[in-house]
Amino acid sequence: MSQCCAVFVTAPSKEVAKSLAQGLLGRKLAACVNVIPGVTSYYEWQGKMEEDTEVLMMIKSTKGKFGELNDFVKNNHPYDCVEVIQTEISEGNKPYLDWVRESCGEPSS
Repeated sequence: MSQCCAVFVTAPSKEVAKSLAQGLLGRKLAACVNVIPGVTSYYEWQGKMEEDTEVLMMIKSTKGKFGELNDFVKNNHPYDCVEVIQTEISEGNKPYLDWVRESCGEPSS
């Protein structure tokens, strides 16, 4: 049984996030994608301080699907250096986590 995880990805717009979400869901690489608007990001890029308004994608998936999920996002995202951060879900509502696994095509517990 694969452990569930949350993956965080920033995107430049709701439209880009929607396209990525549809691709992930259609390929069973994610069970659910939340798109959180109005995130302000501050960072240094190529020696210059930057400030951008982005959307944050909170993707629920499994560790077993992370490699494919990561590749899909990197290959379909407009950024040169896309943020893809995965964190394990150590505990949660069992029926929900079972649903995440099943939605990703993996057996539940």
